[in-house]
Amino acid sequence: MSTTQMLKGIIDGCLLAIIKDKEVYGYEMAEKLESYGFHSFSEGTIYPLLLRMQKEELVKSTLKKSTAGPRRKYYSLTPKGELELNKFIERWNNLQSNVNKVLCFEPDTKYTKGDDIIEE
Repeated sequence: MSTTQMLKGIIDGCLLAIIKDKEVYGYEMAEKLESYGFHSFSEGTIYPLLLRMQKEELVKSTLKKSTAGPRRKYYSLTPKGELELNKFIERWNNLQSNVNKVLCFEPDTKYTKGDDIIEE
């Protein structure tokens, strides 16, 4: 499985996290992703994701003057986007914990069977 395939469901949450604290434009998001070690994401990859997130009302955009060139579209989170980011963080923490258990061969001492929790 390629890294790109693994990242498909994760990059949305990363973009929401980048946008969380301040308005950010597309190129700036690509630079931030690069600074975090995500080397395969360009503006061309990010803009379709932002467009979809805007249609889903997770982000909103505002055109602002640029010191160099045409106006830039800045993105910020909506309340719905903040809620989605919080859900993503919760799901990510749970997934990361479970994958780490598997990779480190740490069996879960509690597991669910039907409606019952079984302790080993």
